[in-house]
Amino acid sequence: MSGIYIHIPFCKKACHYCDFHFSTSLKYADEMVEAICKEIKMKKDRTNGQVGSIYLGGGTPSILPEAALQKIFDVIHHTFSVNAGAEITIETNPDDLTAQKLKELKKLPVNRFSVGIQSFYDEDLIWMNRAHQAKDAEDCIKRSQDAGFENLTLDLIYGYPLLTDHKWLNNIQKATELEVPHISAYALTVEPRTALAHAIKNKKQSPPNDNQSAAQFIMLMKKLADAGFEHYEISNFAKPGHYAVHNTNYWKGVDYIGIGPSAHGFNGQNRYMNPANNALYLETLGQNKLPEVVEELSLNDRFNEYIMTSLRTMWGTDLQKINYDFGVDFLEETKHNLKNFEDKNWLLIEGDNIYLSQNGKLFADHIASELFIVEND
Repeated sequence: MSGIYIHIPFCKKACHYCDFHFSTSLKYADEMVEAICKEIKMKKDRTNGQVGSIYLGGGTPSILPEAALQKIFDVIHHTFSVNAGAEITIETNPDDLTAQKLKELKKLPVNRFSVGIQSFYDEDLIWMNRAHQAKDAEDCIKRSQDAGFENLTLDLIYGYPLLTDHKWLNNIQKATELEVPHISAYALTVEPRTALAHAIKNKKQSPPNDNQSAAQFIMLMKKLADAGFEHYEISNFAKPGHYAVHNTNYWKGVDYIGIGPSAHGFNGQNRYMNPANNALYLETLGQNKLPEVVEELSLNDRFNEYIMTSLRTMWGTDLQKINYDFGVDFLEETKHNLKNFEDKNWLLIEGDNIYLSQNGKLFADHIASELFIVEND
């Protein structure tokens, strides 16, 4: 079933490492909600079947009031056929999940929270310029569970200078003790045009250390495996049966509709992108035009995307699918390129399926790029 991604481009403050599209001003929030609802209606023919997942990301969607969120959900349900068991996720920050906010969210069709914890240490949160404190992180999870929201995922970050191995192990331990069924963990990356990149350039911060990130990733895999989590995607761990439906569909190439400034969509053949510019987004929809730019994906592009996404998952890359979807030439090229990794033990080949080994997970992006086909003569 298709998915719907809604980008809500507002945050309380700018995290130093973040390069997602957002504004810290809510001045045009009402106009943005109206434009998002308009874009939803204009894309009513983008799916022929039912919608199986809805994901409100950003930005920080939970910053919007209940009425604004309800308006978006009403338009979605009036425009599309939403499956009764659809996964409906909203990204939240710990400081937003007050008792009052939880009462409001309880009235909405939301059934899953993605909570941006990042760390349980105040000094780390200050370094990141997060809006919440460590106590908020723990309290908001327990408060959400008490309110009946048990399908929770929390985000953690590793590989930054302040994070000692001891602190990282404590972060993992705290996350598992909170009994959430899903954890996402990301190595810190330095994105251009962020406060962190500027600080590193001016020698005010140290750049991430690859060895530290690799060591902490290994700790993460071991500790979460011991706690009963399945490592079903490079950055994602879940208790059995609690995989993120929406994100899993990204990795499996299922089509999805992108709504909101900077949002991307995919129809199985091509990708379309909205501008990462609030004013342009509002202006274009005000003229009754869709703001998207279509990126036509070649056969090579679609193959490379399949390699990049499938290899990251526990389901792996299917050689028979390559043969069926892309042809025998792609299959033979892939088999040839696999030889580069036979002696390194980075890949496991079982029948027609290719998986990353435990060591291979440290080099996932590199391995995928080596399997890409740049030209198909």
